[in-house]
Amino acid sequence: MSQTSQRTLGRLNRHRRIRKRLMGLPDRPRLSVFRSHKHLYAQLINDYENRTLFSCSTQVEALRAQSTRGGTIAAADQLGRVVAQEAIKRGIQQVVFDRGGYQYHGRVKALAEAARQGGLQF
Repeated sequence: MSQTSQRTLGRLNRHRRIRKRLMGLPDRPRLSVFRSHKHLYAQLINDYENRTLFSCSTQVEALRAQSTRGGTIAAADQLGRVVAQEAIKRGIQQVVFDRGGYQYHGRVKALAEAARQGGLQF
């Protein structure tokens, strides 16, 4: 029997509703965000070919050296910059932002704004 909380079930329902409309294409992949209590994870996904083009989290060595804790707004800002830098290096300028059912607030917002400042358009 699953012990999934009502909050998690609500987020998954919101995520399903959002994903009906969003699709990552080869020229405009989906920037998917997952937020845990301790860390943030971001992926660039091509849904047309079912491929993950790039993934990064606050657990990566380069980001751990800059911030001791991975679940902060400052860590989300750094992660957004790294994702934008890597996407531009791979020739990706535009993405579709998938907030994963989370509110566009706090760490999710910081990651998105840092990615925009890094040069991604969405």
